[in-house]
Amino acid sequence: MQYYDIAAIIKGYAQGYFLMADERDHLSWYLSRDRTLIPLDERFRYPKSLQRVLNQERFSVAINRDFSSVVAGCADRETTWISPQLEEIYWLLYEKGYAYSFETWQGDELAGGILGIVIGGAFIGESMFYRIPEGSKVAMVKLVERLRQREFVFFDAQMMNPHLERFGAYRVGDEEYQALLKQALQQPCSLIIP
Repeated sequence: MQYYDIAAIIKGYAQGYFLMADERDHLSWYLSRDRTLIPLDERFRYPKSLQRVLNQERFSVAINRDFSSVVAGCADRETTWISPQLEEIYWLLYEKGYAYSFETWQGDELAGGILGIVIGGAFIGESMFYRIPEGSKVAMVKLVERLRQREFVFFDAQMMNPHLERFGAYRVGDEEYQALLKQALQQPCSLIIP
């Protein structure tokens, strides 16, 4: 395993940068002019059909039950920004208590999950995936509930897509994002309930 300066990586995220690999698996830091946030207030919404799934309680929720499978699931797509090198970095961040997998399970089967990095009161969503339909959507709803409960400042989804828009995701400019980030870094939040 290659050596990575975890403190420098956390510092990068704490300044608003994020890591991505290009099509040649070359890893670089990126800074977006606008960021996509998942609302943690009344603006958060989801389809009525998903409410029916939630009411059926088909899925259970876990945190870090199978972190490596969530990373692998997020990386397993035709076009991915999660290179083997980035998978190693996520594992090291997980070992240091910065990276988390928020998972849904159907019995003993991993249904879906969201991979994210926690720094203070910021949850920085890196990726999500599902193996069972609705698995990642239920994870999104349950994760927002947990972030609210634990008084997180924001849920950064990085880039907008139609799927996130359905949950009420919205864009903020860099100035607003940096202000929220500064506020979040002052909050000692934790996903895990002691």
